[in-house]
Amino acid sequence: MLFEHSLLNFNLMVEEYLYENLTHDINGASFEVFKALGYGYREKVYQRALAEEFDFREINYKKELPVDIFYREKLIAKYYLDFLVDEKVVVEIKVAKDFYSKDIKQVLSYLKANNYKLGLLIIFTQEGAKCKRIIN
Repeated sequence: MLFEHSLLNFNLMVEEYLYENLTHDINGASFEVFKALGYGYREKVYQRALAEEFDFREINYKKELPVDIFYREKLIAKYYLDFLVDEKVVVEIKVAKDFYSKDIKQVLSYLKANNYKLGLLIIFTQEGAKCKRIIN
């Protein structure tokens, strides 16, 4: 029983820190963008600035990547990821006061649609850039 509990905690710890170095770099880039721009811009401005910061830091990414959702082999929806970083981390940018469940669900749907394991929801607030890890 004690072993099972320890193993469960270990597995949760591993999941919690999935792609730790990469997510640290992504967070650092978002903090740098906020430091340079401050608060008060639209989402697209932060997205473009973050792409510039990724380029500067040589972080591999794809921007506005289309995601198709199929049902019974028929296309029923299309989404666009703000970023897919290093072919494994979905990054969604928002300008908001807080993390909202609709945004978290949006990132989770992106993860499920493509079987990615980790998403980062980055919000730009008056207080700074904040990040929430979302695991599929």
